[in-house]
Amino acid sequence: MNSFNATDAGRATPNGETRSPSSRRPEMITWQGLHEPRLEQVRLLLSSDQRLRASGRMVAAGPDEQFNASFEVSVGESGQVTRLLLRTATVLEERQCSLSRTEDGAWLVDHGQGAKRETFNDALDVDVQFAVLFNTIPIRRLNLHREEGEYDLPVVWVSLPDLSVKVVTQTYKTISVGAEESVVRFRSGGFEQDIKVDQNGLVVDYPLISKRI
Repeated sequence: MNSFNATDAGRATPNGETRSPSSRRPEMITWQGLHEPRLEQVRLLLSSDQRLRASGRMVAAGPDEQFNASFEVSVGESGQVTRLLLRTATVLEERQCSLSRTEDGAWLVDHGQGAKRETFNDALDVDVQFAVLFNTIPIRRLNLHREEGEYDLPVVWVSLPDLSVKVVTQTYKTISVGAEESVVRFRSGGFEQDIKVDQNGLVVDYPLISKRI
């Protein structure tokens, strides 16, 4: 399924990829869980502005969590999530969920029984449990990998594998800025960790969670 819409259309590359003039080449990135047998792999297309498009898959094979998940996410030029599609499968069931942000800032949440409208405290970002790609979105939007800043953010949080959706508060704070790598502190509830990111705001090392391989 292709979640990229016509507004993102631009020139075609030699291999048939359609992208805007400011887009970079797609890349594949893989993260490995540090304390759980879990893999996350994403095909990612970044633009020179804050746009981002990605399709990814996660596989968890631990004794307490056995599931696979796939997702597609689109981020607009202002760095706000515009759409997220999610599917999960366990040995017992399959689930799906879509979230779309409307022009007036509301969210449409659909688990397959029709869309429900939510405000989610005017959240601009989405976070998917275990998927470190989604930490990149607010970091890039707020330019925290390039200049100092600290923000308390309402975030639409989706749990895996049940795909329940709620709004939470997350804090992002720049700890250090470097030419190649920067460090951003993430806090949510009682959890806090310093995340190392590259010059594009993509996670390199998320202690206790995942590391890029």
